Parts: sequence; structure tokens; C-alpha cells
Amino acid sequence: MSTVLLYTLFFLVVALGYATIWFCLSLYKQRTDIADIAWGVGGALFALLALASTPSPTIRAYLVTLFVVCWGIRLARHIYTRNKNKPEDARYVAMRSSWGELAAVRVFLQIFTLQSILLLGVLLSTFAVILSDTPRTLTLWDIIGSVVWLIGFYFEAIGDKQLSTFLANPLNRGKIMTGGLWKYTRHPNYFGEMTQWVGIFIISLSVPFGFVTIISPLLISYLLLHISGIPMLERRYEGNKDYEAYKKVTPPLFPKEWFVEKIKQIKIKN
Repeated sequence: MSTVLLYTLFFLVVALGYATIWFCLSLYKQRTDIADIAWGVGGALFALLALASTPSPTIRAYLVTLFVVCWGIRLARHIYTRNKNKPEDARYVAMRSSWGELAAVRVFLQIFTLQSILLLGVLLSTFAVILSDTPRTLTLWDIIGSVVWLIGFYFEAIGDKQLSTFLANPLNRGKIMTGGLWKYTRHPNYFGEMTQWVGIFIISLSVPFGFVTIISPLLISYLLLHISGIPMLERRYEGNKDYEAYKKVTPPLFPKEWFVEKIKQIKIKN
């Protein structure tokens, strides 16, 4: 218990320091929306830090660290590329304007510090796997979790790429993305994000008491379903006739038809 408490305090201090660095960078850049980049970079760095502090990492620990680093770097790079040479995200501008003289304090506490703490919560399953030295060999949970994670990474990475390509075409200005993975779900990237953390949680079932870290996938799912993900994005399209028509034929999250098609393809091959 004392070891768990020590690690908890250590990562809380690291998270506070990390938030402070990015807050100072946001003041220098005069862009609060770099917090979105900090999310992915932080996940990768915290996972690597946990691995470095583990005396005898297992194969599972290296595997999960690789997964989180791939997730974090890809996401951060995607957001950086998306925002490069563009005005700051209007959501952050509106927040600062509404906070008045206390804007700087609230940006530090409610955006950078809170985000770093939430990130630690999302990484609980990751920490449980990396910091555990048993079992030393891979289990069925590891295989299942890895497959689930790969599906999630595919949906997030390909979904983001398809949308970026669509938006880069001037002929698509004002249109709604309905092709590719976006034909099966209105939010393939969010589905992929949640699925990746579910996969890591499944892997954590291999280690002692890993099941208690179910808060990890539940937390990221709650954030995307009710706070900063789907609700915020879909509010932008309220009243858009094309989007309303799209909503009637496309599920908000789970791409059921995609899985059905893949199962049919497997059956045909066999």
C-alpha cells in the first residue's frame, strides 16, 4: 500500500509540473488550445516514465507502453498538423473571454491542471500493467486486449486521416463527411479512442487487481460521451439539414455494420 501511495504522489507531482510547463508555453504562444496536444504527449511521457521506474518490466509492460506511446504521439501529431497556421480554437477563446480577469488562473487550474489529473485517471490501467512484475508471460487477456486496442487504433487513426483528407479538398467545403469509416459511425475517431483504452483495461486483467482500474475506460468514455467529445461537436451542427439527415442513417458511436461486414468477409474466405 505504501508503494502505491508513493507512486500516486510521485505522478501527481509530475502531472502538476507537466501542467505548469504547458501553461507557460500557452502564455508564450498565446494559444490555450495547445492543451489538446499536451494530452497525447502527456500520455506517452507518463507511460515511459512509469516504465523507466519499474525495476523489472514484463513483456506486457513493454507492449502496453508501446501502445500508449503510439496512441499519444499519433494523436498529438494529428492535432498539431490540424491546428498549424490556423486561428486558435474558438472554444478556448470563448472560455477565456467569459472568465475575465481570472482567465489566466482558471486556464491553469481548469484546463491544464485538471487535464493532467484526468489523464492520470485514464492511464490507471496502463500504470497497473507497467508497474506489475507478474505474470511474466503473456495471457489470453493480453491477446484479446491487444486485438481490441488495434481495432481502436485503426478506427481513430484512419478516421482522422479520412476526415483530414476530406476537409483539405476545397470542393467539400460546407459538406458533411459520410464516406469511409464515417459511413458506419458519426464518430469513428471517438469510438477508436474509447476502444483503445478498453483494450488496455482488458490487458490489465492479466495482473493482480487489474480489474479495479476499470475507471480508466469508464472515465475516457464519460468525457467523450458527455463532456468534451460528442455533445460539443454535434452542437456545432444543430440545424444543419445535411447533418440531420446523416444522423438518421448513421449510429452515433458503435459501427455495428462494419463488424457485420468483416464477419461476412471472414465467413466467405473460409
